Amino acid sequence: MEFVISFDMRAPDFGATKQALYDAALDMCAWADEIGFDVVGLGEHHASEDGYLPSPIPMASAIGARTKKILVRPNILQAPIYDPVKLAEDLSVAQYLCQGRLEVVIGAGYRPYEFQMFGKRREDRKDLYINAFQFLRKAWSGETFEYQGRSITITPQPDPAPRLLLGGTHPAVAKRAAHIADGYYPPAGENWDIYRQTCIELGKPDPGEAFKALGPIFTHISRDPDADWERIAPHAQHVVKSYSEWTTEAYGKAAGPFASDTFDIDDLRASGAYQVLTSEDTIGMINGLGRNRTFILMPLLGGLDPEMAWQSLKLFENEVWPHVKHLKTKPRRGHNRRARPRPDPVNNSV
Repeated sequence: MEFVISFDMRAPDFGATKQALYDAALDMCAWADEIGFDVVGLGEHHASEDGYLPSPIPMASAIGARTKKILVRPNILQAPIYDPVKLAEDLSVAQYLCQGRLEVVIGAGYRPYEFQMFGKRREDRKDLYINAFQFLRKAWSGETFEYQGRSITITPQPDPAPRLLLGGTHPAVAKRAAHIADGYYPPAGENWDIYRQTCIELGKPDPGEAFKALGPIFTHISRDPDADWERIAPHAQHVVKSYSEWTTEAYGKAAGPFASDTFDIDDLRASGAYQVLTSEDTIGMINGLGRNRTFILMPLLGGLDPEMAWQSLKLFENEVWPHVKHLKTKPRRGHNRRARPRPDPVNNSV
């Protein structure tokens, strides 16, 4: 099982202040690192009224400087809107600040406003993220190269280069990940079989039978779950409503693991995606997920009060973690001393 603590830094007006949330997030990352979590996950969106994290690379760097062992994973980094030269430089520096523990999940993005804000066309997003993969491979090869008629030299060279995963859910994305990425990241494990089969056909190592798909989106450990759910529910509603509005704008309907057709408090709780549980019930839930899943803590969901979030984390540490840490993923051997990838030719038709 992969244990993840995740942050998107939403700060709606009815929640905690932005400064309190950022301060708490760094402290919570240090806490997760100390008790033995596997990954810090970071989201990315732009021009969100609630201040959703727009700059995951600086945030990853700050987290890297506060931690020693935990993997730092921007997920998802919207590569299509970045200048690739600056992206390569910033990720290189972030990798040093993370002491070789940076792993990046690149995604296409989907909100129309974000693309126009950065002067990009949404319909070009596939070509743009494929170009990002190709550019980063060349940029981190240690060689000077030409790009759009310009001579490019990236310093410092990351050592090692961050792993680059491709995030998404479509079958074509799964197949494309096998061709251009170091891994595939489908939140619910969508089309993993396609990714796996394509890797094998290409002569690449078998990535395994299944992806560690996400468990509940949010889990809060509580002495009084009903009372705490009343306080948490508006924050969960805010998150679900926001994602639903964004995906409806992009796709014509609510889509993805964070969106829903209903914002009713009782329905959200009954869905199982947002759980407020006693320590005992949390232990049972995690053990029930099994080893081949991802357990995620999102302690500051929708701007939740850090004091309330810390109460949950301390209950987790003292009453839950001793009973579930045996499920933890074994450390990826040599993950912080991986050889630099060689530039691979990219087929834009894939």
